[in-house]
Amino acid sequence: MDNLICVKDFEVQAHKLLPRNTLDYYRSGAGRQETLKNNRSAFSKYKIRPRCLRNVAKRDLSVTILGEKISMPIGISPSAMQRMAHPEGECANVRAAQSMGTIYTLSTISTSSIEEVAEAGPDALKWFQLYIYKNREITKSLIRRAENAGFKALVLTVDTPMFGLRLADMRNKFSLPSHLTLANFQGQYSDTLNKKGKNTGSALNNLGDLLDASLDWADIHWLKSYTRLPIVLKGVLTAEDALLAADAGVAGILVSNHGARQVDGWPASIEALPEIIEAVGKRIEVYMDGGVSDGTDVFKALAMGAKMVFIGRPALWGLTCGGEDGVRKILTILRTEFEYALAISGCSEVADIRRSMIVHESYYSKL
Repeated sequence: MDNLICVKDFEVQAHKLLPRNTLDYYRSGAGRQETLKNNRSAFSKYKIRPRCLRNVAKRDLSVTILGEKISMPIGISPSAMQRMAHPEGECANVRAAQSMGTIYTLSTISTSSIEEVAEAGPDALKWFQLYIYKNREITKSLIRRAENAGFKALVLTVDTPMFGLRLADMRNKFSLPSHLTLANFQGQYSDTLNKKGKNTGSALNNLGDLLDASLDWADIHWLKSYTRLPIVLKGVLTAEDALLAADAGVAGILVSNHGARQVDGWPASIEALPEIIEAVGKRIEVYMDGGVSDGTDVFKALAMGAKMVFIGRPALWGLTCGGEDGVRKILTILRTEFEYALAISGCSEVADIRRSMIVHESYYSKL
């Protein structure tokens, strides 16, 4: 891995290593994948306005998130079925996050169980991503297990009443390799993705059929009444929903378009971020994921008001190339790039980053 020095290098190498079925599942977006491309390209439309002659001899990248201090404003988003990328899957990923002093978010649809991940990363700051199922007893059980295993927050995905149409998975008739199961479930749920897919041909639709598509804002109050953990809503893209989320009493919002995997034509996460910050940024914590592949992306998101960013696919590429060490290398690369962007732009700590330090490219055409 010594010759892999940026996120793109890891991505290229991972594409060579992964089986086609797995690669397409990890990398694909919904529909024509225009939003997938835009998640990355939208960052380039924003420019950093650096400040000069600032004392940046000493630098501090740490931030406090939901009352917990972490080493840097870069964490790991939930990604499903990570043992398809590496035999240790989610356990290797959480160990990398633990060693870097940042947040690891475990997907409900994981190939390592809540308890296995807790054992692998006992000192990691762990969040648990949750879907609400038609069978609420399954949902309650997952919540209790996460609480008992020491997870510090629930990340409720709210953009998925059903799974989007991902054409690559439909063509491949995606299913989970037979030696793997959904480790957080027992019985019929555990092998849901090993079976032949219904309707679209992708086995994801089997799982999608189990999700409760009737969810509304009243269910946020139900969830709050059932858990003592802070709740972060993942998948909010509008100011209107951000205001409803704040009114519902959630602790945070993760601005996300689900890796562009739900509906093509949604905005890039970085494009949706400003209106959400404007609506609720002074009331609750706001984070973002989607398209982050360089430390300058982190700087831009924080300049817009995000408290931190999360990465999904880059961690998977690191996992594929080198397991725990690969993920740690990815996090180290992004941390280093962010530190350089921070210092050279005139900031010695995250709190020094100001909204005036980021502008849309159209700003310069108007001068």
